[in-house]
Amino acid sequence: MPERIALLGSTGSIGKQALDVISRYPDKFKVEALTAGDNIDLLTSQARKILPHSVVIGNSKHYRQLKENLRDTKISVYAGNGAMEQVVAGSDIDVVIAAIVGYSGLKPTISAVKAGKKIALANKETLVVAGEIISKMVRQSGSRIIPVDSEHSAIFQCLSGEENNPVERITLTASGGPFLNMSVRKLQNVSPDDALRHPNWNMGDKVTVDSASMMNKGLEVIEAKWLFDLKPEQIRVIIHPQSIIHSFVHFADGSVKAQLGIPDMRIPILYALSYPKRFASDLPRLDLTDYPAFTFSEPDLRKFRNLSLAYYALREGGNMPCILNAANEIAVKAFLSEKIGFMQMPDIVEYTMSNIQYHPSPDLEVLETSDKNARETTINYINKHYKKR
Repeated sequence: MPERIALLGSTGSIGKQALDVISRYPDKFKVEALTAGDNIDLLTSQARKILPHSVVIGNSKHYRQLKENLRDTKISVYAGNGAMEQVVAGSDIDVVIAAIVGYSGLKPTISAVKAGKKIALANKETLVVAGEIISKMVRQSGSRIIPVDSEHSAIFQCLSGEENNPVERITLTASGGPFLNMSVRKLQNVSPDDALRHPNWNMGDKVTVDSASMMNKGLEVIEAKWLFDLKPEQIRVIIHPQSIIHSFVHFADGSVKAQLGIPDMRIPILYALSYPKRFASDLPRLDLTDYPAFTFSEPDLRKFRNLSLAYYALREGGNMPCILNAANEIAVKAFLSEKIGFMQMPDIVEYTMSNIQYHPSPDLEVLETSDKNARETTINYINKHYKKR
């Protein structure tokens, strides 16, 4: 029987690529549920093509229109975040692809974990915000998290078969984004369009801006701590502009393993869905003769202060990563709307991290309050100190 899939965030970049992968294996996978936040037109189109058992639109104001759009089908239509949580926990779901971007993906993913589902995790914020809590839930429920991010997928693959061998550290690679070789002075004036021109990867706007500022790598550092049970000093970041080596694992005997592939998110998506098997695919192949040289360098933390802020949040622990994430989500929105400049984002994030109450051992209620307060503090700070550029 095909594995039955709930796809959270089907209209986003990862969601659309996941549907492309799934469509290539009709005898292996069946999409039973699709969810989206606001993109009712694309969700309608996807639902009419795939004919899942149910669809959920996060924004309840779109419910009536979505219901009308699908009235001639047998698809069950729901709305609201509570409905998402119920759908992913259903007995008719085997695998949940968590592809919602940002904090909003936390509660549906928690629901899937509690229900003991296999989770293909693309929503890094889940572990950034609540890594300790999620890790405990996974142990209790028997759920299994398979990472989708290319870097974490690479680490996961390198660790396969190495369960009893001590890991010295890991190295996450970063492309450096579109501003790798740009001076700090010029970065003061870059536009959102400039930031969205990633040289290697096809991603949504928020993740692409995070990649340009290296906050995305910072969030991945925090996520790696929980996925692989590591200490902050065991996680290194290195710039690799070619984006072919997706990450390294360094073992205690001095050996190093790496995973390579072209920068195509469909490859780690397929691995997460097929694990522990590897399904044959017709996805593009890596030809090393196309890349006669690989280069590596240390990240410039003066240019990319967000990476330093993420390491600080990881070392502090508690609700600090939650505060970091909330402030960054607001700062990215402000940058995309051209209210603040690119180099002002880390200043704003740092301000919020210094002005929200710290809790060393938060529960979910405390994290929800921290997220809310951090967002309000960031918005108020931006409105007070910055005018439309």
